[in-house]
Amino acid sequence: MLLSILPASFSNEKTMENETSDNRRKGYILMRTIMDYGMGVIILGVGVFFLVAPKFGFNFEMGNLYRYAFSGLFIIYGGWRFYRGYKKNYFR
Repeated sequence: MLLSILPASFSNEKTMENETSDNRRKGYILMRTIMDYGMGVIILGVGVFFLVAPKFGFNFEMGNLYRYAFSGLFIIYGGWRFYRGYKKNYFR
């Protein structure tokens, strides 16, 4: 009788352990997704700001070529962060 109860209790502990690790994984994925979306929007915003800054009266001590290059890099990297948050491919 005692032996028939033991395997069932061990299987319940295994299931609870899997649920706990699954909840941790989901929480981590949610945190990383929110962070990637947020950072993507901020970095994209900085890139767009550098692109249109002279139209709003902001003058930087750099040439247009450098301003466009930095703007392009920020926009590309911000888009990448946003895309990475969308794909949620963190464990593969």
